Amino acid sequence: MTRTRIAIVGLGMAVTPHARGLVDLADAVEVLHAFSPSAPRRAAFAARFPFPLADHLETILNDPAVEAVAVFTPANTHRDIGLACARAGKHVLMEKPLDITTARAEELVAGCKAAGVRMGVVLQHRFRPAAMRAAELLASGALGQIVGCSTNIRLWRPQAYYDEPGRGSFARDGGGVLISQGIHTLDLMLSLAGAVEQVAGFAVTTPVHRMETEDMVCAAARFANGAIGTIDATTAAYPGFHEDIMITAEHGTLALRGGELAVQFHDGRRERVESDISAGGTGADPMAFPHDWHRAVMADFVAAIREGRDPRVTGDEALRVHRLIDALIEAGTTGGPVRVRA
Repeated sequence: MTRTRIAIVGLGMAVTPHARGLVDLADAVEVLHAFSPSAPRRAAFAARFPFPLADHLETILNDPAVEAVAVFTPANTHRDIGLACARAGKHVLMEKPLDITTARAEELVAGCKAAGVRMGVVLQHRFRPAAMRAAELLASGALGQIVGCSTNIRLWRPQAYYDEPGRGSFARDGGGVLISQGIHTLDLMLSLAGAVEQVAGFAVTTPVHRMETEDMVCAAARFANGAIGTIDATTAAYPGFHEDIMITAEHGTLALRGGELAVQFHDGRRERVESDISAGGTGADPMAFPHDWHRAVMADFVAAIREGRDPRVTGDEALRVHRLIDALIEAGTTGGPVRVRA
């Protein structure tokens, strides 16, 4: 099989699980270039991974052999880099979030469509075995209508994490706990329970952290299918706990906790997917997790290019969680309730 030829843009903290996944996928993917404008970062990356380096983005854009680009740079660069790649005819795999504002994210998604390239987004929680089985059960109708969904994201980040220049700022990250950490679990929630129609709640910066943006959000939510629920997200919960999503339905209850699934039906049947090793990164080290589901994201993206289909998580899918985050922040600022833009 001819390998899909890709390039990497961004060699900072976020690249590691992706690069490990690409090593595993060497039979299907060939990395032609790995780019950072920082010479020290290129050198550090080269000491760990066997991929050719590039010192200019134009090297990638002008190389006709490059079919796709995986972008792992800071959020405030995503729109411009992604659009440049799309205009050069390269498919785009974008690390979350799409950009620091929904308007910029929408420009990126629209630009990829206009250029006729595929766009995938790194929201890897959907690729955990427990999450995939939960999606199957809900899609099958075995649990009946969803009536409630409560999502808890209780993580820990020490002050040292936010002391890095730009971390937790609107200008670089686009926000705090919701767009930087909670986005993964919120995306998974939306994929399982459906769109959120309206929210009301609070968004604050606690005394635990010195930062510009929110580190705690508590909200009530009404889903488009009539279900109601809660969203609770923070990076102030020491020492960090597994995220959980509990879905209450007509015929039973489904509970996801980290990489574990437990389902109990009214008729006494039970189903369980034991915890896997993917549910890390809840505490002081945000990279304390294996690379399995980043590898799955990349494998799906490459397969989508080969098969002429959309990746599992598209730009439009990611825009849904961006718009939910916007509504949660607005509700926390104004006192809500706020309708989530479709």
